Amino acid sequence: MNDLLQRLADLDWSRWGAPAAAGLRIVGIVLGAWLAIVLLQRLVRLVRVRVAERLGGADTARRAETLGRVVRYLVALVVGAIAFMLVMAELGVTLAPILGAAGVVGLAIGFGAQSLVKDYFTGFFLLLEDQIRTGDVVTVAELTGVVEDITLRHVRLRDYHGNVHFVPNGLISTVTNMGRDFAQAVVDVGVAYREDVDQVIAEMKAVGAALRADPQLGPAILSELEVAGVERWDDSAVVLRCRFRVAPLQQWGVRREYLRRLKAAFDAAGIEIPFPHLTVYAGADRSGQAPPLPLRVVRSRP
Repeated sequence: MNDLLQRLADLDWSRWGAPAAAGLRIVGIVLGAWLAIVLLQRLVRLVRVRVAERLGGADTARRAETLGRVVRYLVALVVGAIAFMLVMAELGVTLAPILGAAGVVGLAIGFGAQSLVKDYFTGFFLLLEDQIRTGDVVTVAELTGVVEDITLRHVRLRDYHGNVHFVPNGLISTVTNMGRDFAQAVVDVGVAYREDVDQVIAEMKAVGAALRADPQLGPAILSELEVAGVERWDDSAVVLRCRFRVAPLQQWGVRREYLRRLKAAFDAAGIEIPFPHLTVYAGADRSGQAPPLPLRVVRSRP
């Protein structure tokens, strides 16, 4: 025991003072970085919960959770990188060569994974700007369907036939959202050229008023039927255009029911819904007289 105490007394403590202080500083840096990460991530989580509670809705909460996860990851990455550089400085390691090598490696990885980086950046702004929500019907990258899931990497769509499409966010340059705030149920109606357009419009408005008074579909219709008038002249029909302003994603159901009721109303009023037909014109001479059209029926014997 006395020998051990004597050896400790004979040690040159000034020689070990600097390494011990550096070690204590390293421990302090690591503990401080860990504490900063925990506190900042907890702060991000609290902000995310407050935002989700104030805005309400399951989709808003999910979007806030995704953004919060990204911010927490960035906080851990930045604080960890700063702590690593401080620890290397305490160990006497020159950071300039390491930073230069890291820059070269990062540049190579950036070139090789630029599509992946683009996916994550685009997905972040899709969520931040609230362009797409779960349950919306959208058209992205020339694909249309119901949004089932949104991540920083891709958007998952299910189309009308039940097919599932995974669209990388980097391919999304334009978003057409058919389920935001309200929609327009646009209907084009074709009638024969001999029909009275004013009578047809009156029938269309009457059917629209009856549809809006319907107890099932009425709440989905936000305004009276708007008749734009004659849209175009087709080969066999005069086409009239009208529209309803409806609740989001209700435009297809309202349009189908309106067409069903309009068909019955036209049948009851004797308004012809034309089918494609062909008129054969034999021509006329200079005096305006049309020559007879020569026809011949040939019967073949069995």
